[in-house]
Order: sequence, then structure tokens, then C-alpha cells
Amino acid sequence: MHVVVLGTGMIGTTVVSELAKFTEIDLITAVDVRQESIDKCLEISNSPKVIGKVASLETKEDIADVLIGVDVVVACLPHSLSLVAIKAAIESKCHLVDLVGSMFKEKVELHEAARDAGVIIVPGCGVAPGITNFLAAQGIEMLEEAEEVVMICGGIPRHPVPPLWYQVVFRLESVLGLYTKPAIAVENGELVELAPLSGLEKMTFPQPVGNCEAVITDAHSTAYILKDRVKNLYEKTVRYPGHWGKMNVLGELGFLDNNPVTVAGVTITPRAFAEQVLGPKMLGASHEDVTVLRVEASGLKDGISTKFTWEMVDLYDHERKITSMAKTTAIPAAIMAKWIACKKIIETGVVPIESLIVKERFQPFMGELNNLGVQIDFKEEIIL
Repeated sequence: MHVVVLGTGMIGTTVVSELAKFTEIDLITAVDVRQESIDKCLEISNSPKVIGKVASLETKEDIADVLIGVDVVVACLPHSLSLVAIKAAIESKCHLVDLVGSMFKEKVELHEAARDAGVIIVPGCGVAPGITNFLAAQGIEMLEEAEEVVMICGGIPRHPVPPLWYQVVFRLESVLGLYTKPAIAVENGELVELAPLSGLEKMTFPQPVGNCEAVITDAHSTAYILKDRVKNLYEKTVRYPGHWGKMNVLGELGFLDNNPVTVAGVTITPRAFAEQVLGPKMLGASHEDVTVLRVEASGLKDGISTKFTWEMVDLYDHERKITSMAKTTAIPAAIMAKWIACKKIIETGVVPIESLIVKERFQPFMGELNNLGVQIDFKEEIIL
């Protein structure tokens, strides 16, 4: 089986390294626009099954060129190239696992085209979206009547420093999207659009994390797929206390806007300026990070008010020498690519992970996550 990985940043390189461990995968091609990035990926993966290829990834035709004769592709690309990669995969009749969960409405419009091509497209297959999605779906599956599901996740520094108590663990472009994009959620069984940074809530996680806060962010595909099976559904993103208030002020003042302004004869968007200013403030005190996750599903089970909770506190991986965010994002995508290659997944079309990893597939997938170092605890409790 031949798998291509598009993009060899930290997450893409981790996907390549994990795929190389699977005996079911014969060949992995790591594709990037920069030779130095590929060289680093090959050094880290250190496997004879991995080869590198320099290629442009800007257009559908560029991507389609590298997918000829490929079984599965894992897209570790910026949000702006997600839809392009999906269209290229469909045209090339190649299965695709995508880390990006945004633009779900546009992606699902390609469902019939993907089915006609005989391929499956799995959008949002990381940690959040990804793991949180199928935990939410499984929680609903385990309840007779689902009242509320809350998906909570965040990548935060192991050693936070002022003024923002945060460090970038993936693309800053994606981070700032959280602060400005309206959030799709489910309330009373209906899709709703909520203002950015709304629903501020204090919460705690086990040590070494402690006190945190979270706001509602976009629930992506889960809102559309699960809205008819649960009364209320939200996604929330975690930061350390004080962070969201500071970013809210910047948003209110317009520093995160995309409308161009002209300063001293130079036209620039406030967000582009903010990225340059905020980037150095989000480097953190070290490269160590923590990924926290909590999914709560509450409702009736056997006529009794019950809540299921899945929780993860994952630290920087010293053995792999990668961030927790890279590990917990890459490993679900690598497992999904393997399952598709081995025909454990046989559906076709645009199918989000919450429609795939439920019922009989749930425990085996969770088992593989655990075996690869992504440990998620579970508890069931009666709500009094």
C-alpha cells in the first residue's frame, strides 16, 4: 500500500513517522515544496519505506500530479489548500484523510463526486476536530436520549508565560481563526451561529494543568451530523485564565480584522499586522506543550440521568521529541489512513470521522490510539 503525505511540517512529519511503523504500509512518499523540510522528515522518520518528493502544492493539478497510482493521501496542509486537495484526490481516485475540519458545507457538496470516484474523503481527522468528534458521536450512541454534548480541547504551554499565557503549537493563521470566526453549535436541536469568544467558562484539569478557561468555538461537522440526535452541542477551546479576555479586547478594537487599512502609504490587513506582532509573544518559554481534552455527553440511559466523560491530559512526547499537539493530531490521521488502506473502512463519499468511528469500530480505534501513546480516560456517572 502506497500512502502520500502532503506537507512535512511537524505534524506531517509525525504522520510519516507513524505510518512507517505500520507493517501494512509498504511505501510512504513525503511531499513538500521545500527540500530542506523533506530532508528533515526523512531523517526523523528514518525508514527505508519513506521517500521524499519536492512538488508545488498550490493548485488541484499540482496535487493531482503527485497522487497518480497512490492508495491513500493524508493532507497536512493549510486551511486554504484543504478543499483543493480534496478535489485533487477525487479527480485522482485516491482516498484522502484531511486534518482540516473547516468548510464542511463546501466539502460535503463533493460527496456524490467522491462516491462516483469510489473514494472516501475524511475531513477533520486530528484531535479537534477528530477525536472529539467521534467521542461525541459515541456518547450519543450510548444514551437513549441525548440532552447535551460538550467537546472541550486545547493545546496550551507546559510552562506558560505572560502576557498571553499561550504558545503557538500549530499554524498562527489557524489560531487567529478561532478568535474571529462565528461558532456553529446546536441549541434545541437547531443549528445556531454564536459570536466569537462567547460562552466563557472556568474549568480545571488534572495536574500539571490546573485552572483554565474556555470559550465556544466552531463545532465543524459534528453540528451538522449530530444535530438531529442531541438537543444541545458545543465545542469549546481551552486556554489559561486571562487569555481570552485579552484576545477579546484585540478583536473588539479591530486588530484581528481582515479589512485592509493603509498606513504611511502601505496597505495591510490588521490581522496580518497582528500576526507579526503577536507571533513572537506566542513562542512560549519552551517547546513543551500540553493537550487537554474533555468530551461530556449527558442524557438518559435506562431512564436515569447519566453523564459520560472522556478526558485526556497529554504532555510533550520526549521519546518521539514532538509536541503533544503534533502527536495527538497526527496519530488519529495515521490510523485512519491505515484502516482505509487495509479496507477496515469501506465507505465512500465525504464521510466525517464521527460517522465512522462509532459502535463496533469505536473500541478498536481507541485501542490503537492507546497503543500509540494517546491515552484517554473514561468515566460514567449518574446525575442527581
